[in-house]
Amino acid sequence: MNRRFFSFLLIIAFVFSCQTVPVTGRSQLALIPNSELFPMSYQSYQQVLGESRLSNNQQQVAMIKRVGKRIQTAVEKYMTDNGAANQLQGFNWEFNLIENDEMINAWCMPGGKVAFYTGILPICKDEAGVAVVMGHEIAHAIANHGGERMSQGMVAQLGLSSLQMAMGQNPKLTNQLLLQAVGAGTQIGMLSFSRQHESEADKIGLIFSSMAGYDPREAPEFWKRMKAAAGGQAPPEFLSTHPSSDRRIADLNAQMPEAVKIYNQYKNQ
Repeated sequence: MNRRFFSFLLIIAFVFSCQTVPVTGRSQLALIPNSELFPMSYQSYQQVLGESRLSNNQQQVAMIKRVGKRIQTAVEKYMTDNGAANQLQGFNWEFNLIENDEMINAWCMPGGKVAFYTGILPICKDEAGVAVVMGHEIAHAIANHGGERMSQGMVAQLGLSSLQMAMGQNPKLTNQLLLQAVGAGTQIGMLSFSRQHESEADKIGLIFSSMAGYDPREAPEFWKRMKAAAGGQAPPEFLSTHPSSDRRIADLNAQMPEAVKIYNQYKNQ
């Protein structure tokens, strides 16, 4: 009875904890409300900044903030025009450049806190390249990918606990083997979800950067430079949490006609 009741509660949680990703319309699990997620996010962001050295290159810092604000404006317009402005409630945008030439990375916390590392700027090459990365990272926040990953992790933990209870009197070795099997399955599933998130952020980010007046045709060129910078060291896609550069380039090129149309509409505004 306890297991049945637990399963019933889990089903209820799934039904009432789903939301729709803007732009793509994909249904996603969201067990953690923004009222809880954002404060955690902001605290983590401040901790990272406190442990890092912010860049004092005024030109580069100004570029990061300028691109961020332009894409923020595009996001707010898109969400308002599509009746989803309420999904931005609680966002507290911030854009910073961290001095670290070894880190070829950028990220956006839930709630709009963005950090770039100086190591990615040579691959960005210019402001249009920064916009590619900025749009992609902001898209992760708009699509609530961080909250979704945390929700998946919670469900995985509940699943493991439920399995442990259900196994009852099974021998210890069988218990360990089954837990390992579930762990392996969960890990591979999370890799798949992560690749899905990356591809989704590419698509959403392309729209946002195009609306901000940045030429979307720069996106495939950025990923060509990223591929060259990796020097062929990237793992096979099925073992990676990110789509391969070739896959991303092909997907972006397939989305390019729509993105160019959006860019032509907004580039002179």
